[in-house]
Amino acid sequence: MNPFDSTWTTAFGLPPFDAIKPEHFRPAFDRVLGEHREKLKAIAENAEAPSFKNTIEAFELSFEPLGRVSAVFYVLTGAHTSDALEEVDLEISPLLARHYSELYLDSTLYARVDALNSARDQLGLSAEQLRVLERYHLAFIREGAALDAGARARLVAISERLALMGTQFGQNVLADEKGYTLELDPKRDLAGLPDFAVSSAAAAGDEHKQPGKYLVTLSRSSIEPFLTFSDRRDLRETAWRAWAHRGDNNGETDNKALIAETVALREERAKLLGYKDHAEYRLSDAMAKTPKAARDMLEAVWPAARATAMRDRDGLREIAQSEGLNIEIEPWDWRYYAEKLRKARYAIDTAEVKPYLQLEKIIEAAFYTATKLFGLSFKLLDDAKLYHPDARAWEVTDKAGRHVGVFIGDYFARPSKRSGAWMTSLRDQYRLDRSTPIIINVMNFSKADDGAPSLLSYDDARTLFHEFGHGLHGLLSDVEYPLLSGTAVATDFVELPSQLYEHWLETTEILGRFAVHAETGKPMPKELLDRVLAARNFDQGFATVEYLSSAIVDLDFHSKPAKNIDVAAFERETLAEIDMPKEMIMRHRPPHFQHIFSGSGYAAAYYSYMWSEMLDADAFAAFKEKGDIFDPETAKKLHDFIYSAGNKRDPAEAYLMFRGSMPKVDGVLKKRGLSVAA
Repeated sequence: MNPFDSTWTTAFGLPPFDAIKPEHFRPAFDRVLGEHREKLKAIAENAEAPSFKNTIEAFELSFEPLGRVSAVFYVLTGAHTSDALEEVDLEISPLLARHYSELYLDSTLYARVDALNSARDQLGLSAEQLRVLERYHLAFIREGAALDAGARARLVAISERLALMGTQFGQNVLADEKGYTLELDPKRDLAGLPDFAVSSAAAAGDEHKQPGKYLVTLSRSSIEPFLTFSDRRDLRETAWRAWAHRGDNNGETDNKALIAETVALREERAKLLGYKDHAEYRLSDAMAKTPKAARDMLEAVWPAARATAMRDRDGLREIAQSEGLNIEIEPWDWRYYAEKLRKARYAIDTAEVKPYLQLEKIIEAAFYTATKLFGLSFKLLDDAKLYHPDARAWEVTDKAGRHVGVFIGDYFARPSKRSGAWMTSLRDQYRLDRSTPIIINVMNFSKADDGAPSLLSYDDARTLFHEFGHGLHGLLSDVEYPLLSGTAVATDFVELPSQLYEHWLETTEILGRFAVHAETGKPMPKELLDRVLAARNFDQGFATVEYLSSAIVDLDFHSKPAKNIDVAAFERETLAEIDMPKEMIMRHRPPHFQHIFSGSGYAAAYYSYMWSEMLDADAFAAFKEKGDIFDPETAKKLHDFIYSAGNKRDPAEAYLMFRGSMPKVDGVLKKRGLSVAA
């Protein structure tokens, strides 16, 4: 029996993962796609005059069966994939793209939505219903429903091709990551590596079915510690080159041709829809509104970021020279000497700090913060059968003990998981059909060997808080309609709840309580805690240049002419134009820039992280101004207008209701400790 053909009787409606097999997905997709087409046809051809209920509400409810299959499938292809699932993905991604394109290009369906939109002031709709109607009408327009038949057919073909290429792009990156390991000889290649990095390398050997071997993989949680601590400069270069050239190998998994075709098709689609380019199309429905506004914000930060990074580079060079090496700093050197510079400036050794950042305690800290802010409680579901033994589930309840949703945490790296960290959902919240959320955080931390506590870097801990902020945005959602649920907001607003949540980690109230030593159980000494907090802006020049260069290249890909683009030359020329330091590279080089090419989630919108950072720096200041980082009045406004509100109102309006005024980019410079002057 196909599990998707029956109602799930599992606790909280969790998918019966133990019964779901790769071969179940294609027939399930075929069935639900057919059923969805029939439902849409019935809505479009309804003989009754259009009403909000028989058109918009019926449209909203029609997606549930397809959404159920899709959610499970894409959770697995991201977090625990297989060759069989990847084959299905290549088959189904263009079919889904065609389905959604044809749906929004259906002229009969659009006519009903358009008629309702024209009469919206006479329908007696609630504010949320008006928002749903207006957003759907805009979605049909932006997908091309008002165009002629020839243009609509071309848009369907473009969407189908883009979906296939996005899937292939991600699979190529994953193949390069899965296919590479650097074996370390325990007698000569472990020099400089702290115990946790050695343990991680041993665990990677076990994970790759090579017990007894020490391996470095291309997971960030593996490669970054190696680049930070290894005394073997030659091996650092070898590992760095493999990491930097994912998707850029001129072989079967090379992504440059896919990028060239992707940006050309996105430009063609934008022009069919009446826009100059994809960036203009994308940002017209974002907080920034125009590519110029986004670029101006990035360029306002660039000079201070670059100047700060170059001052740090000089410090790195001095350390290398003091050790007898007359070298120019190369990209594979930066993290290694930055760690030494951190020790020199702040007397902080990452290896000294890491034992205080146990994964389990940082999870507990994230939950505690949610309890203090929003009154949530988390109960581990011991019997939940999930898609991998490492994944865990908690029931989330509010202060009155009412069920809020289910949270799933999947924290460890493995070959079947794509790199990075993300939040996703198996089910979204909406009251229209009494749906409660099932939210997932996926990360790629190194798993400790032999059952020892898994330790995090400070950046890892911040990533956990970041993704849990996204998770709360999904869990706390309180809307009537699926279209507006949780994180379904503008891309340059969606990072506000996640980046804001990071601020609580970086407080004495949280680290002082939860940063306890893995062996002794003693809290981090106040003197060390003070040094950790003082050093939180260390190397922000490097981090900001890494990020800004990626965001600028993204905007340029989608705002410059795309015909016959040479991807490698484009990258070099754009970086030359902004005077990119040769000692570092983009955080995401184009051939493995999954945010913008493995799907279109952040295409022309990678700037969104910094746009949201303007908001989050200002939002946390609201708590500091009250003298209480858990101030109840401010937390309630944060809950009501940001975390629970979904897309019920324009994001600028939502922020103004929380804070009263809009922030400026100066807050980003201050938060990151950046300046042009020494």
